[in-house]
Formats: sequence, C-alpha cells, structure tokens
Amino acid sequence: MVYMITYDLNDPGQKYEDVIKAIKDSSTGDWCSYWKSSYLIKSNLTVNQVSDKITQYLDKNDRLIAIEVSDNKQGWLTEKQWKYINDNIFN
Repeated sequence: MVYMITYDLNDPGQKYEDVIKAIKDSSTGDWCSYWKSSYLIKSNLTVNQVSDKITQYLDKNDRLIAIEVSDNKQGWLTEKQWKYINDNIFN
C-alpha cells in the first residue's frame, strides 16, 4: 500500500525526530518527503498500524492524518521527484 502522511505538532516540546523515525520505520524502505511535515510511504502495514506507530509520539494538541493513496496522482513536482515516486513508491 501507499500512504500519504501529514502532521502538525502543536505542543511545546514536539517530538519531530521520533515522529519522523516512526514514519520511516512504517515504510518498507521507500518513502519521500518533498513537503514540510508530509511523507509519501510504501508499506505492508495497514493504515491503522501506520497511524498507531506514529501517534504514540503525539500530544493531544497535535494532528495527524494517514491516507491510502491510489496510483491516480497529479501534482507539481520536478521530473526527478516524479521519477523517484514512480520508480520507488508506485512500482
């Protein structure tokens, strides 16, 4: 599966490093982050499992969404970024 994960850490003492590590650990090794506080990952986990790995590092005022993404995509990225996504995330 491919997931788009985005988050906002709003409490003082945010755990950015822990959140980012949990996101990367949720992937099968393939991920990209061309956006601030957002990741596109390829994973064998369910969306609930991905979310659970990350939410343990969030506070009550933080926000997170993980959404399954189809191969139907469009956006404004560089040719190199699209190549990486197509070759590594949606392969």
